[in-house]
Amino acid sequence: MKIHILGIAGTFMGGIAQLAKAKGIEVSGSDKAIYPPMSTQLEQAGIEVEPLDSLAFLEKSPDQVVIGNALSRGQPAVEATLNAQQPYTSGPQWLAENILQDRWVVAVAGTHGKTTTSSMVAWILEYAGLNPGFLIGGVPENFGVSARLGESPFFVVEADEYDSAFFDKRSKFVHYHPRTCVLNNLEFDHADIFHDLAAIQTQFHHLVRTVPGNGLIVMPKADEALQEVIAKGGWTPIQTSGNEGMASVDWAYELLQPDGSAFAVSFHGKRVGQVQWTLRGVHNVKNGLHAMAAAVHCGVPPEVAASALCEFKGVKRRLTLIGRGNGIALYDDFAHHPTAIATTLAGMRQSLPSNGRLIAVFEPRSNTMRMGIHRQTLPDAFKEADKVFAMIDPAWGWTLPEVDFSVPVEVVNDYDRLVELLVQSLQAGDEVVFMSNGSFGGVPEKVKAALSD
Repeated sequence: MKIHILGIAGTFMGGIAQLAKAKGIEVSGSDKAIYPPMSTQLEQAGIEVEPLDSLAFLEKSPDQVVIGNALSRGQPAVEATLNAQQPYTSGPQWLAENILQDRWVVAVAGTHGKTTTSSMVAWILEYAGLNPGFLIGGVPENFGVSARLGESPFFVVEADEYDSAFFDKRSKFVHYHPRTCVLNNLEFDHADIFHDLAAIQTQFHHLVRTVPGNGLIVMPKADEALQEVIAKGGWTPIQTSGNEGMASVDWAYELLQPDGSAFAVSFHGKRVGQVQWTLRGVHNVKNGLHAMAAAVHCGVPPEVAASALCEFKGVKRRLTLIGRGNGIALYDDFAHHPTAIATTLAGMRQSLPSNGRLIAVFEPRSNTMRMGIHRQTLPDAFKEADKVFAMIDPAWGWTLPEVDFSVPVEVVNDYDRLVELLVQSLQAGDEVVFMSNGSFGGVPEKVKAALSD
C-alpha cells in the first residue's frame, strides 16, 4: 500500500507518516516548509518529502492521499488530487481506520495541557511495561519522537478540537472513539473556526457521545464549561479531580512545594502516591493528576503511576531550558493563550531566585491572537513578569494595549531588533521565557548564541 501525505511537516501529520511507515506502508509527503523536530524525525524514518507545489506524487499512483487540515480548496495539490479522482481522506480518519481499530484508545482533550498530559500518560504506561503506541502534538523527552506504533492494546492520542480537513469540519477527536477520555479544561479558543464557546462545547459533546459505557471520562470538577458539556447528556462513568480541599472529588492533589515541584495524590480520600519532579506550576500538577487517573483506568497501580511521573522529563517547548549564560537562564515555551501564559509565569515566579527577574518574551501569532480575540485579557496574563517584550508584526494589523499592563512592556516589530534589545537589557539572575506557538524567527537560539559569545 502507498500513501502520500499533503501537509506532512506538521506534528500531527508527520506522526501519521511515522505510524504508517512502522506498519510497512510506503509513505511519501509534501509541504511548503519543514524544520526540526519533524524534519529530523521524517528523515530518520526514511520518508521522502517533496515541495508542496509539486504534483509528481500523482504519477506514483498512491492508493490514498491523506490531506492535512491546513490545506484548502484552491491549493494546487488539492485541486490535482480532486481532478484525478484520487482516493483521499483526512489525517484523523486515516488514523482511526488504520491504527486505532481494536486498540484501547486513551484520548486527552482540552484547551490547555493536551500535549503534556498525553506525554505523561504514554510515559506512565511505558514505565509500567505496557509499551503503548502514541501520537502526540509535541516531542516527549522520555521518548524523543512524537509518534510510535507500540506493541500493546494501548494507544495514547492527543485529541485536538481543531477541524479535520477542508471536507470534514468536525473536530479531529470525534474520529478516535476513546475508551479512556481525559477532558483537561475548556475555554474559548480557535476563533478562526469556532464562533463562540458554545460551538466548541458542541464538539466536545460529540466526543463525549463516543466514549462507551464501560469506559471512563476524567475531568476537573470545577470547570463550568465542561460541566455544561456533560449536562447535555452522558453515558460514561466520570471521575473528577481537584485540590485536596475540594469536596467530593475522586482524584485530589496537595502541593508539597508552592511551585508544584512536589505534590501528593489521593484517590477517594486515600493517599496513593507522591510525586517529586522537575516540572513547575499548578497546571502541571493538574495535568499529572489526570494522567495518573487515565493510567490507573488502564490497569496501572497508582503508586507505580506516581513513581513514573517522578521520572517524567517533560516535553520539548513546554518550558524547556535551552541554555544558560552569564547567570541568565533561557526557556522556550509553547504558551500562546492568556491562561497558559499566566499559569506558566505563575509557576516560574514560585521558584525564581530572590535576586532574579522574570522576563517574558512573547509573539502573539496564533490565528485567534491575530484576530484580536484575547487582546483585552493579555495584560493580566503577564502580571507575574517583571518585564515583557512583545514581538508584533505590523502585518497583523493590531497594536498591544500597553497602557493596560501592570508591568513594563516593550513592543518590537523586528526579530533582529528584539535580539539586540534582549542582549542589551538582560542581567545575571534573570529567567527569560520565550512564548510562541511558532518558530519565533529563531530569536531564542539567537539570544542563546549572543549570550554565549
